[in-house]
Amino acid sequence: MKILGISIVILVFLIGFSLVMDILLGFDLYTSIHNNLNPFLVMEVPELVLFFFLIIYLLAASARRFFKKKKKGTDKDNKYHQSKK
Repeated sequence: MKILGISIVILVFLIGFSLVMDILLGFDLYTSIHNNLNPFLVMEVPELVLFFFLIIYLLAASARRFFKKKKKGTDKDNKYHQSKK
């Protein structure tokens, strides 16, 4: 989950930095947002499918690791409580 969180924070900062740079260059907010979204707007269907597949894979891998760690922690707690009896 740390990797996912760090990736989102970096994405937000980079988009914000790009918007601020465009505004400082004299573009209005609508044009700045359009400039940021333009690479996604010109993608063809196979590129979009691959992009969304990679995003879904990243989310699924993070969720799998999170639940695996949570289950492993729960198993340790159960063993601890059973050995105490």
